[in-house]
Amino acid sequence: MAEKFHCLSLAAFGAYSNALRMLAYVFPSAFKIINRQFPMPELDSPQRQVPDSLMLTGFWYRALPAGRVHRNQLQQAMLLEIPLVIGRDRVGHPFALRDACPHRGMPLHCGKFDGEDVECSYHGWQFDAHTGQCQLIPSLTADQNLKVERIYAGSYPCEEQDGFIWVYIPDPSPPGAGFAARQEAPEPAPVIEKFGLPGGVSGKDKYKLAYLTADMPVSIDHGIIGLMDPAHGPFVHQAWWWRSRHSIHEKQKNFEPIPNGFRMSAHTPSSNSAPYKLLRLCAAADSITTTIDFTLPNLRSETIRAGKYWFSSLTTVTPITRNQCRIDVVAAWNIFRWMPFGPTLLKFVFAKFVEQDRHTMELQAEGLKHNPHLMLIDDADRPAKWYFQLKAAHLEGKRTGSSMQHPMAGPVTLKWRS
Repeated sequence: MAEKFHCLSLAAFGAYSNALRMLAYVFPSAFKIINRQFPMPELDSPQRQVPDSLMLTGFWYRALPAGRVHRNQLQQAMLLEIPLVIGRDRVGHPFALRDACPHRGMPLHCGKFDGEDVECSYHGWQFDAHTGQCQLIPSLTADQNLKVERIYAGSYPCEEQDGFIWVYIPDPSPPGAGFAARQEAPEPAPVIEKFGLPGGVSGKDKYKLAYLTADMPVSIDHGIIGLMDPAHGPFVHQAWWWRSRHSIHEKQKNFEPIPNGFRMSAHTPSSNSAPYKLLRLCAAADSITTTIDFTLPNLRSETIRAGKYWFSSLTTVTPITRNQCRIDVVAAWNIFRWMPFGPTLLKFVFAKFVEQDRHTMELQAEGLKHNPHLMLIDDADRPAKWYFQLKAAHLEGKRTGSSMQHPMAGPVTLKWRS
């Protein structure tokens, strides 16, 4: 498909670095003293950097494939180490609650759901599925005036987009504050870009949609680094129908800053990939372009245009815990839409790549158990450096209440061999 700052890799680099970064966020003044003593190196030299696995709040995350969530049923999920119970109400609208009764902590997924209220299996407390507001405490007597309506199970904004249930994870409340009415998301959940569809019309008969999901035994930061890594492809993703290590050659790509991220500017896909050769059957070679964006916290979107035909994908690496993440790849396309078993074939290709990455990360995790000293180099690892800088700038902007200072001053050209 296009040049791949793609893939997934890596596992946690050490608690010591994580502790320092957390201290920097909580005690910024103390960290300024440390930073004056140990200044960050410049980007144009090889760097030894240790990613932290801090999980960003205030963003939408994919929770579950929509097909796994049925009406009047409860499903478990975990996002950012937050246990969730997810379901659909009587009319099919999804909802997400924290999977713990605020009374005694019993998981709510163990209880009953009538399509409107979730009932805890321990003492029968009932909560509105969408707002989390308590509706009933059976043990209360008529003369007890506890204000039940002031009690909430944690509730999260929830949307269904492109075959997935998305959940918005807000910034955490102060410790011990408990749950109140939920915070609404400032914007809708992300969607895959689609082209040539009439306004207000879903156009699902005009394109195909497929997805793949896989758990990864790595932290979110290692998953993200792998998502951006352009150099591992010929070594990890070898296949007769894709490319071989003997096809390595020098490449040059232009990047530009975008809000909360960066873009690999529109370019002709890599000439040594089989999909590019296939696309030339549908459009002139010079009309085939691909654009790849990365935006915080975890979104990689790719768009390939070939005349009137297009292919779009939105890949996310979702933090489950600090040492586990999940990759979800969702693709939509109108090219070769007539092809029998098109979605099945695409899933096969996705699954092949993801399994190769998963296996690589399992092997790498063995080495990372010993906390080796690691490094990022230019130019192939420059996107990874931007990621950590974007993350730091985002947290600093939240801490100070100021606008995020983007780490990229303008367009940049990078070169590597792959």
